[in-house]
Amino acid sequence: MNPKVRDILLTALAPILWGTSFIVTTQLLPPNRPFLGGAMQSLPTGLLLLVLIRQLPKGVWWWRMLVLGTLNVGLFLALLFIAAYNLPGGVASTIGAVQPVVVALLAWLVLKQRPAVRTFGIMFVGLIGVGLLVLGPEAQLDLVGVAAVLAQTISWGGGIILIKYWGQPVPVLLFTAWQLTIGGLMLTALTWVVEGPLPNFTTPNIIGCIYEALILSLLCYCLWFRGVGRLPAATVGMLTLLSPIVASLLGLIILGQTLSLLQLLGAILILASIVVSTVLDNRKPG
Repeated sequence: MNPKVRDILLTALAPILWGTSFIVTTQLLPPNRPFLGGAMQSLPTGLLLLVLIRQLPKGVWWWRMLVLGTLNVGLFLALLFIAAYNLPGGVASTIGAVQPVVVALLAWLVLKQRPAVRTFGIMFVGLIGVGLLVLGPEAQLDLVGVAAVLAQTISWGGGIILIKYWGQPVPVLLFTAWQLTIGGLMLTALTWVVEGPLPNFTTPNIIGCIYEALILSLLCYCLWFRGVGRLPAATVGMLTLLSPIVASLLGLIILGQTLSLLQLLGAILILASIVVSTVLDNRKPG
């Protein structure tokens, strides 16, 4: 397999799996505990990796990792879980579909990578697709949830661009461990200060936490940071549009929801925009 294609497919696996986060949060995790959910997803995995690898940041990478751990894990997961508890998954996915635009604009400002006009056209098609797929007349808008999603896109986009700008000084597993630990410690502190003592965990709660820690945290973050280091910023930004497709499919399969013709059209538009954007961003010059 072509190495570039393999990089794209492996990176795409992260947003595909992240698309399961809304249903896992609402069906398995303790209710209304967003900071606890984020802490359980990040801190155990980060600490375990640090114990196994036994290497800490050096020099300038201490403050850089504090920034990246905040943007990519601490702040991002806090906002993600707040959105999950306050908005239907479809609405959150629709608002979050502005992510590729945020990444493209930040890449233009920070990396001096001016996006082509066609790039915004493709992103707009993807945004329309997400809207058709998941935003129905029954959708409910909660201002706290909306604000959380918008702030989440800026946090996540900033993390992507800073990794592209600073690079990755160590192997991806260690790079992931540092950020998960820093972000997890922040979320743990917020859990105790804001949410209070730990609840009594049920069996579904434990299963949800294990899934979040091993799959949505360890596996997905490693795949994502690897991809961010190898692919154009616009490509990784567009791949985030895979999450709403997965969220809608899970609603169809697990919650018994149905898909209309317009929703199917939306899914097709999303996939088409991702494929076209990926081909154009990664084609050989000349």
